Amino acid sequence: MTRRCSGTMPAGFTIVITSLWPYLHKMDASANASFLGWVVAAYSLGQMVASPIFGLWSNHRPRREPLVCSIFINLLGNIYYAYAYLPTTSNKFHILLSRAFVGFGAGNVAVVRSYVAEATSLKERTGAMANMSACQALGFILGPALQACLSFIGEHGFTVKFIDLQLNMYTAPALLAAAFGLINILLVLLVLREHRVDDHGRHIQAINVITEDRDDISEETEETIDYIAVLTSNVLFFMVMFIFAIFETIATPFSMDMFAWTRKEAVIYNGIIMCCIGFESIVVFLVVKVASQRVGDRPVLLVGLAIIFCGFFTLLPWGNHYPKIQWADLKNNSLVSHISEATLASNSSLEPTGCPYQQTWCQYTPAIHIGQYISADILIGMGYPACNVMSYTLYSKILGPKPQGVYMGWLTASGSGARTLGPVFVSQVYTILGPRWAFSLICGMVIGAIVLLSSVYHRLIAFSVRHGRTVE
Repeated sequence: MTRRCSGTMPAGFTIVITSLWPYLHKMDASANASFLGWVVAAYSLGQMVASPIFGLWSNHRPRREPLVCSIFINLLGNIYYAYAYLPTTSNKFHILLSRAFVGFGAGNVAVVRSYVAEATSLKERTGAMANMSACQALGFILGPALQACLSFIGEHGFTVKFIDLQLNMYTAPALLAAAFGLINILLVLLVLREHRVDDHGRHIQAINVITEDRDDISEETEETIDYIAVLTSNVLFFMVMFIFAIFETIATPFSMDMFAWTRKEAVIYNGIIMCCIGFESIVVFLVVKVASQRVGDRPVLLVGLAIIFCGFFTLLPWGNHYPKIQWADLKNNSLVSHISEATLASNSSLEPTGCPYQQTWCQYTPAIHIGQYISADILIGMGYPACNVMSYTLYSKILGPKPQGVYMGWLTASGSGARTLGPVFVSQVYTILGPRWAFSLICGMVIGAIVLLSSVYHRLIAFSVRHGRTVE
């Protein structure tokens, strides 16, 4: 059940992510790449606020309640997104608000992770987390793939008059995500059953049943958790999610600037690339399950960070080939800065492609070659899944027998905070300074994460191993 839920929620997110920028720009021409960062961040901000709330709720009540409530909010948010064209003004702010509602509904990730952590023994934990992540990766595959298929509806599509709905390549994915939400609600109500075991796999009382014994256990374990390891895990997870949020945010505008793709081409091509990354992630999760059993969780996390560094280093621009400038000519490697009204009018029937002349770095920053872009996608698609699953697997093992709903809520909130700040950070740095500065700073962040992990390496161990109950 949790695998189905964890798979359809990512699909509901990625099904719109590759078309978000074209849709935003079409609905409101005043929206730029910087505002795109805020729109992407709105999803994560909503999730950051909701995760601890739903986590606390799941600690004291049946998990069906927060799950159904959150999925219903997510469903309504996607419908709002599909109707964001109706207002006559400020459409970009309606898109931003709809993404915040969708993100708030996605705060149930904390509930799902805590359920998996408490329903598995220590030996089963990494495999179960990897399986859940593989289902999430499948959702990431289906999302862009479905978006690419739905792009053939076209930008104009057709109108369903009795509900005043414009069904096109931008609104159809959101409505399909809403349908996924309805399926999830039915699965939660009809299939989900509460289940909890200890680190050795022995069945124990469900987390949301309050008894005196459970209170004693909570008091006993409260003082024995390694809070430095807990805090470090949250910081590492924040950094991993921050880095990937930057990558998924900038992919569409970056490819449109570098390769002069149209909006439709960017949606289709990036959808295909995201789909391939999703397939790659599934393979990585299968490898991670085996590798973690042989060498442990921490080395896998360390190697994953090193691979991510290689991916972003590959994206650094080199050479003397410059991007095509939007509505301008390059003469002797200098930008013709003045563009007459007549020139703009003559091109008004065409969609502008290339690097916008307002981004001054386009004049002096070399273009990224398509081979660099694909190679970086492969490397990041290899390193991120390993870091992602190892981060919250280690975190769940560090917490031990303590009820994990709230703690998983804080972990999800830290990841959501990263996905809030990452898009805003990269959209500002990329727009003003360009890819060379943006990707150099990211490489520095990855090095910082590697140094942090190395410094607390000996403390990131399971609760039962730390207290001598089991051997690592």
